[in-house]
Amino acid sequence: MPRHPPRWRPSPLVLASAGLHAAGALALAAAPRQWPWIAGALFADHVALAANGLWPQSPLLGPTLTRLPAGGGGGEVALTFDDGPDPEVTPRVLDLLDAAGMRASFFSIGRRAAAHPGLVADISRRGHRVENHTWSHPHAFTCFPPAAQRRQIARAQEAIAAAAGRAPAWFRAPAGLRNFLLDRELAAAGLGLAAWTRRGYDTVLREPDRVAARLLRGLTAGDVLLLHDGASARDRRGAPVVLAVLPRLLAALAERGLRSVPLAESGRRPAPGGTGAP
Repeated sequence: MPRHPPRWRPSPLVLASAGLHAAGALALAAAPRQWPWIAGALFADHVALAANGLWPQSPLLGPTLTRLPAGGGGGEVALTFDDGPDPEVTPRVLDLLDAAGMRASFFSIGRRAAAHPGLVADISRRGHRVENHTWSHPHAFTCFPPAAQRRQIARAQEAIAAAAGRAPAWFRAPAGLRNFLLDRELAAAGLGLAAWTRRGYDTVLREPDRVAARLLRGLTAGDVLLLHDGASARDRRGAPVVLAVLPRLLAALAERGLRSVPLAESGRRPAPGGTGAP
């Protein structure tokens, strides 16, 4: 975690929304009969805010990491794994990464980290980073008020830091969905918001070929890739899809002269506008 948490500054979209609400209040006081038009404008504003919250790579609600800084100029990509740790899957993911000489970032659920502290410690010991993916991965996280978001972030931060020996520097919201209030909570916690460039949908697709194709199509240096060591779909034989996809993905990275690294360990938040487009 950074020594000095970054100061929160509302994004231009949030500032514009606040200005629109203030203007609406003044307009309503001056011309009460125009309330349908005023209400319509405010409703459209709320729709715009909600739509951006449903777009994980959106930079309009606050800084969002979607690509590595400098575009992975050293031939780097970032493999990221969500929803673990899983005592069945995570150790095998770690072995595959070790064999390929690659490092990754694991966005872990706090209560799973608390249940498997030894596994979290092993992730860290092997040179990977363990990051914050909320305490319990609530599907309605994007609808939570600030206090509830704060609790989810803080409890996970504490559990992961205790197990890994290092506090997370990055946060990923469940399914990447968030509201306009999240950026302030992350700034207070000293966390950056990480999304991704491409994802494999390995929680729903049961065919490893399709998952691998989604990740490899157009892959370039700087990409942030999303897989799951927790909640992975099962193939027709009942095996976790991620374990069939990962060897192919690692081989393809090596063939293309790319290597996987953890997200920047400085914990700096991305500049406004993110660090790249998806």
